[in-house]
Amino acid sequence: MMVYGDLTWKREGLILGSADFLINYVLPFVATILFWLYKSATPGKMVLNIKVVDADTGEKLSVGQSIGRYFAYIPAMAILMIGIIWVAFDKRKQGWHDKLAKTVVIRKRKK
Repeated sequence: MMVYGDLTWKREGLILGSADFLINYVLPFVATILFWLYKSATPGKMVLNIKVVDADTGEKLSVGQSIGRYFAYIPAMAILMIGIIWVAFDKRKQGWHDKLAKTVVIRKRKK
């Protein structure tokens, strides 16, 4: 079984079968949603001392918002990453994924 190398790019279908799907799609999805729900941040956001909250209430995200935000990255990145670059020009520093999920990224209060 070859996992890396030239044949990897030429093969059609999943390399490791269902394990490939679980490792590349399901695991990142579940981990990201759980981090947003329980920590309000992914590990990178934790290092930067920022968190994702509901744009209206400032509270933790709901399950629906978390799932919506995750899948909203697709249109945000689809057209030359404009939805991500949008953060630089938006008054509230929201990307398209934030606007679609009604979320905002804020700095944590210092303890």
